[in-house]
Amino acid sequence: MPPIAANLTGQQVRAVLPPWLRSHLADLLRQEGVPLYLTGGVVRDLLLGLAPADIDLTVPAGARDLARQLAIRTGGTYVELGRDEDAARVVCKGATVDCSSFREGAADIETELTLRDLTVNALALRIDPLLMGSAGAGDRTLAVIDPTGGQHDLEGGWIRMAGPDSFQADPLRLVRVFRFAASLGFGVEPRTLSMVRRQRALLAAPAPERIAHELDLIMASSRAHGAFVAMADTGLLWEIVPELRAGVGMDQPASHHLDVFGHSLEALAQMERLLAAPGRYFPDDGGRIEAHVASGRNRMRLLWVALLHDLGKPLTCAIKEDRGGRITFYNHDRAGATLFRQVARRLRWSNDDTERVAGLIGEHMRPFHLANVARASELTLRAAVRMVRAAGDDLPGLFLLAMADALAGQGPMRIEGMEEDLSRLYHHLEMVRVEHVAPVQTGPPLLTGRDLIERLGLEPGPLFKEILAAVEEARMEGVVRTFDEALQLASDQAAGRG
Repeated sequence: MPPIAANLTGQQVRAVLPPWLRSHLADLLRQEGVPLYLTGGVVRDLLLGLAPADIDLTVPAGARDLARQLAIRTGGTYVELGRDEDAARVVCKGATVDCSSFREGAADIETELTLRDLTVNALALRIDPLLMGSAGAGDRTLAVIDPTGGQHDLEGGWIRMAGPDSFQADPLRLVRVFRFAASLGFGVEPRTLSMVRRQRALLAAPAPERIAHELDLIMASSRAHGAFVAMADTGLLWEIVPELRAGVGMDQPASHHLDVFGHSLEALAQMERLLAAPGRYFPDDGGRIEAHVASGRNRMRLLWVALLHDLGKPLTCAIKEDRGGRITFYNHDRAGATLFRQVARRLRWSNDDTERVAGLIGEHMRPFHLANVARASELTLRAAVRMVRAAGDDLPGLFLLAMADALAGQGPMRIEGMEEDLSRLYHHLEMVRVEHVAPVQTGPPLLTGRDLIERLGLEPGPLFKEILAAVEEARMEGVVRTFDEALQLASDQAAGRG
């Protein structure tokens, strides 16, 4: 990493602040006569040569009043932050401006910075002279205020707590240590790691939503695997997902080279590699998979499902003494989906995220079963259609998970060529989806509920959905092509359930 500058120029700072913001802030400062500081992540990012995402401003007191007046002047949206903090946010013209007052009654900015979470975030620049200065003020050098040694840690690539009471002041910082290590690609300073280990039980205090948000930011970093390894080493991970701990030291069949928990971590590492270059593993379908990963929250969900896909193994572990002490995990996929829902509820996940991830966990063995069938004999159209329909929009994600799972299991008894088999199978299923499934799903139905009432005299109810689904599936398989054939199948289905 290049040396970190001790100072920044006024021009660098002005480039971060839009002209409209500089103008309104200057007017407000003339009225109030208070010092104004640019603080935290924005200063850190400027020192690192990165483009800051948001603008953090700090004043000795009255931050909400400053933000409220700024919102009125700019027509921006005003949002109060935190219950017990004098802090607020203004969103205007695509910019997010956070205003905060000195914490805990600090008398000066140096003291205030020592109360922050990490040294790399405990940085400030005084900017009121710049905003109210002359036209040439952009050439002025601004000294970085750095009472905790943040610039030194930026140069060394270390994440270090800003003060000895950092975690007690806000236990969420226990997770933020690993979030910033992952996002910046830094190591965690040994004494900070030791303090996380000793104080990890404090994490019971923060709201689950805040913890989940920090974890999602770790997943978004492209260095999630290293962060979760470090959280496990300190024991912090067991405070968040204690269900994972049961897999530590749990042996697996000879197709695996790692215990259950080690395999879960390795699956996360492999998923990060897959998401970085899916075409390398799915050469015929890289573009479609990339589009799936880029859609909505799919990337985040896939990283989570890689880490948690084997949650059900400790619950279903059995040793078959009559089969030479063979280790089995029958139905661990279904058990894992159920257990994951408990984890998701605890972390206050949305219903959509919960069910999408639970669905992938519950189905994650199907690609392997189907690949084994395809290896032994020709795969039937019926089996392919049912797989495509069951996976739905998550078919690419299900095969990404299967590929990560296969790559993470490198034991001596693993099936040779499984990765290639999965790639070929996915390509085949994509062709089935395009040629057989999608035309039926997007075209007009052969049979409707009204036909079941008028032609077959059936009463509306749950049976309708089953019958219509059976007719749709038969059309995809080419078994049913006409209305009369569809009606006959519906009649047979109704009679079979009568």
